[in-house]
This record gives sequence, C-alpha cells and structure tokens, in this order.
Amino acid sequence: MSRAWRIALVLSVLLVGSGAAAAVWFGIRSLDEPVRLAAPVRFKVIPGASFSRVAAELAARRVIANQRAWVLYARWSHLASAVKAGEYEIQPGTTPRELLTKMVNGQVLLHSFTIVDGWRVQDMLVALRRNPDIISTLTDKAPNLMEKLGLSGLDPEGQFLPETYRFIAGTTDVELLRQAHAALTRELGAAWMDRDPDLPLRDSHELLIMASIVEKESGLPQELGLIAGLYLHRLSIGMRLQADPTVIYGLGDRYEGDIRTVDLRTDGPYNTYTRVGLPPTPIALAGAAAIRATARPEKTDAIYFVASAKGDGSHVFSPTLEKHNAAVASYLARQRQKAAEAGGK
Repeated sequence: MSRAWRIALVLSVLLVGSGAAAAVWFGIRSLDEPVRLAAPVRFKVIPGASFSRVAAELAARRVIANQRAWVLYARWSHLASAVKAGEYEIQPGTTPRELLTKMVNGQVLLHSFTIVDGWRVQDMLVALRRNPDIISTLTDKAPNLMEKLGLSGLDPEGQFLPETYRFIAGTTDVELLRQAHAALTRELGAAWMDRDPDLPLRDSHELLIMASIVEKESGLPQELGLIAGLYLHRLSIGMRLQADPTVIYGLGDRYEGDIRTVDLRTDGPYNTYTRVGLPPTPIALAGAAAIRATARPEKTDAIYFVASAKGDGSHVFSPTLEKHNAAVASYLARQRQKAAEAGGK
C-alpha cells in the first residue's frame, strides 16, 4: 500500500471516530436539555408498553428531541424496564433524564376532587358525575350506593367526609367514595373518643347527626362551637331543636326557598319543631371542624339565636325569649332600613 493510501486510511478512521464521538457527546448532552414545551403536557404510559414505544410516542409529540439517545441511556442504566404505567404531567423545563427518573419512580399525575362542607349526598354525586377524571359507575341518585360500598342498610347521608381527595387516573367514583367514608369513620371515631364527658348523646351516630345540623346552621367557623353548645343545651333540657335545616331536608324537592308556617306545623321525622330529639339521619355532610366542635362544644346558657344585623353571617345568642325577641326586632329593623336605602337609589 502506498504511503498516500495509508495516510488516507488513517484520516478516514480518525474522521469516523471523531464523528462517533461527536454523536455520543451530543446524545449525552441532549439528556440534560429541557424539553421544548410551552405548557404542561399529559402523557399516559400504557401497561405493558415497551420503553421504545414510549420513546417513539413522546418523540412523535415532539417532547423528546433525541429519541435514540434517550432509549440507549435508559437501557444502559437498566431503567427501561422499570418505567411505571400511569398518567404523567410533563412540565416545561423538564429534561429527558428527569422525565425518565419520574417515570421510574411512578410519580404519576394526581387529580383532585373536593367534597364541600354542608353538601348533601345528592350534591356530591352530581359533582362526581361532572368530573372528567373520575370513572362514573353510579347514577345521580344511586339508591344502592352503600350496598356498593359493602355497607348495606346504612343511610348514605352524612357518611362521607368533606375534604379534597387526590387520586390517579382510572379511579372510579365508588373507589373515591370508599376513601371518603373511611376518612369520615376515622374522624368521627377520634372525635367520639375525645368528646366532652357531659355530651347528651348516646353514640357517634348521634354525634354525626348533630354535627350535620351545626354544619348547616353555621355561617362562620368561629361560631361552630357556640352553635353546637346551644343545640346540645336544648337537647339536654328536653327542648325541641327547632332547626330550620332539618325541616328543609325533610321537604326535599318540595322546598322552594322559603319555609312556610304550614311546613313548620306539618309533622314528619325531620321536623324538629314538632318532634323532640334528633332526626333519624344526618341532614348533610359535616366537615371535620363541625364534628370536633360538636364533640367539644362551648358551654353556653343560650337557647335562642338569630342572624345579627351585621350581615357577616354572625348570630346573636340569647338565654331568654325576651332577649331573643329584642335581637329579632333589631335584625328586622336593619333589614327594613337596607330595603329602604336600596329603594331610594
């Protein structure tokens, strides 16, 4: 071989080597370059999908720029087979190396659903059906709801704790409600164990019923304990609870926004104006604060209360009917004054 050919061969080897080295260098560098996203992207890793398929789909969506380098790195580091199935949210600025770590750790996207304090079960079921991230299996009425939870014979009202629940994609409404009922059981059990020893309630079920009334009557968190104390005072002296929310609950779909005199006089299991004691079931979903306030109420000699004239959701509490009537008169006078001012504008 001539000297010229030997030089050409050496140069060719050097060029190929430098080209391969450059390719490796650029491949490694691509692992730490942020993906080019203007907004978060959701991506699902299907159970059983190969890592090559995952990489190809992300490359097709222009999330991963150097597909080959990402696949080779995942295989070289023995992480390709460790990727967990699930739904992921890829944030702008994430690098391919960070994304792989996230998938290996199974840091899947968590959705949220909030059960609002004071909702009825029917309100909760409607909200569940409207949530696109929850798989619906129940009707909006769900007469067999507790049976599906393995709790046949238990009335569903009040049996779910209001709070925000986090869940993965593919969660059904029944699975989420099972969590909410378990949370309620824990909260109620803890409150009952820590209850005031003088509480005029026989068991935790009665505590939940009273807490649901307190929940519906309260306008301000700081008044929960006082409202609980007032109703428990009424109960302890044998006075009827006379709670409007129980009457409204008993009316169901017949309630049109106002309680009429005939409604207060028509007897029924939820009419606490005609019957002494608690209604048969909770009337709403009581939050943890209402449950705790009912288990440990403020001591009070008040047996009457009415909305204050402040208009901030607060109440005026009175120990006698005379003082209560004065508070009512003050409230009505303020309402008339507001109406007159509004009419003069």
